[in-house]
Amino acid sequence: QVQLVESGGGSVQSGGSLRLACAASGYTHSGSCMGWFRQAQGKEREWVALMHGDGSTAVAYSVKGRFTISQDNAKNTLYLQMNSLKPEDTAMYYCAAAESDYCSTHTNIYKFWGQGTQVTVSS
Repeated sequence: QVQLVESGGGSVQSGGSLRLACAASGYTHSGSCMGWFRQAQGKEREWVALMHGDGSTAVAYSVKGRFTISQDNAKNTLYLQMNSLKPEDTAMYYCAAAESDYCSTHTNIYKFWGQGTQVTVSS
C-alpha cells in the first residue's frame, strides 16, 4: 500500500523559507515520476515541480529560481525547498507519485497523493 506523507508546512513572512518533505512508503521513486502541486483556496490545483526517476527536475516558471526539488533515496523522501516566499505562494501543497517515469504537469498522470501540508505566507 502506497502512502505519501507531507510535512514541513507552516506560516512564514514574505521572504522567508520553508522545506517541505514527502515521505513515501510502499513506493520507490527510482524509475518513476514524482511531483509537487499546490492548491490555493478557490483555485485549481497547479503544478509546482517534478522529478524523474533518474533525478532530472523541472519547476514551474512562477517558482523558478526560488524553489528546488530534491530527494534523499536513503530516506525515500522527496523535498521541496522554498526560498524567497511570497504571499501568492500561500496554498496547500501536495506530493504526488506516478506509476511510471512519464512525467507531466497535469494531475491526472499521478496515481498517489499525500494529504497535503499548508503553507501560509504573510506580507
